[in-house]
Amino acid sequence: MVFSTIEDVRSQIDRLDSELVKIIAQRAECVKAAAAFKTDRSAVRAPDRVQQVIDKVRKKAVEAGLSEVIIEKVYRTMINAFIEYELEQHERLQQEKTNSV
Repeated sequence: MVFSTIEDVRSQIDRLDSELVKIIAQRAECVKAAAAFKTDRSAVRAPDRVQQVIDKVRKKAVEAGLSEVIIEKVYRTMINAFIEYELEQHERLQQEKTNSV
């Protein structure tokens, strides 16, 4: 990409941010759905799965010319936020099951 002005750069960042938000919202829907399949809080935390995801994105980052350090930091932050969200969803589903019995 070639930019002529800082405004061009900011405009492109704004466009990318809009796309990222849409994609992260889709990921949130998947996380919410996953909560229904988890049996307990440790299954939600799934440290082995977290590491698999980190390993995958680090590899993809290298292929894309992005720092592995940056992508890992971004993903660990995002995953931690989604784990909290999924724990909330899991708890809500467990309460619904308890209340329906």
